[in-house]
Amino acid sequence: MMLSVATLVAPIGTKLLPAHIDVVANFFEHVEKTIPSADGRAADIFFTGSINSAPHEFAFDVLIQPAATRRKKILIADMESTVIEQEMLDELATMIGVGDKVAETTRRAMNGELDFAEALRERVALLKGQPESLLHKAAEKMTLMPGAAELMASIKQTGGKCWLVSGGFTFFIKIIAERLGFDDYYGNELVIEKGVLTGEVKNPILDKTSKKQLLEQACATYGYTLSDAIAVGDGANDIPMLQTCAEGGGLGVAYRAKPAVRKVIHSQINHTDLSALIYAQGR
Repeated sequence: MMLSVATLVAPIGTKLLPAHIDVVANFFEHVEKTIPSADGRAADIFFTGSINSAPHEFAFDVLIQPAATRRKKILIADMESTVIEQEMLDELATMIGVGDKVAETTRRAMNGELDFAEALRERVALLKGQPESLLHKAAEKMTLMPGAAELMASIKQTGGKCWLVSGGFTFFIKIIAERLGFDDYYGNELVIEKGVLTGEVKNPILDKTSKKQLLEQACATYGYTLSDAIAVGDGANDIPMLQTCAEGGGLGVAYRAKPAVRKVIHSQINHTDLSALIYAQGR
């Protein structure tokens, strides 16, 4: 019978209580052992058999996966609202006075209510005529999501690989990829002519299908299997990537995700930050 591990992680500045571990352990058929982390913020519950129900209704996060493959070799991450705290198209829109209109479209697109490519083109069209310098000013607003740098370091220190895969713009993606040391990055490219935004995006649009394909491409590039991977994202266009990763034995994680994503992705981070994925690997 396969040995699985459930990793419990409390928010930064708090610790798990023994009662927390006991409550979650009741969800599993046969608990083999529990191991608290040295800092008291996390704990591993090793178990075999079935899961009685999904333990999500707590003020801490629970990530479940096969114990044998928990130490991952490759990270495939969305960028906006995942690796960084911002949605950069929303930031650009705010700077030119159309923030409320664009933010609502972004919310609906990321929840799967609108076609991603159409919604992207509609919002980018509002940038027509803006100077390229607007992008540089917006880039100054980017802040890393808590735990992002530490997660990257945990993968890289054992020779692992990291790809940044976003439906956002390569102008911003390149900056974050180079700052954190991602091995490769992919995104959508704004059309700029003579230092001015044309209001267009170059084809093809990187969408949910592209993200899934890039997950598979990344694993194939380095000779890894999907069970070696962590994929993490927050929007509806991340769903196929996260599902494919999980179905292949990897860890596909919805990070502070939109409602449509939380409905279909089992592994979720709702209360903590990206450092939860370090604990999940037993690092």
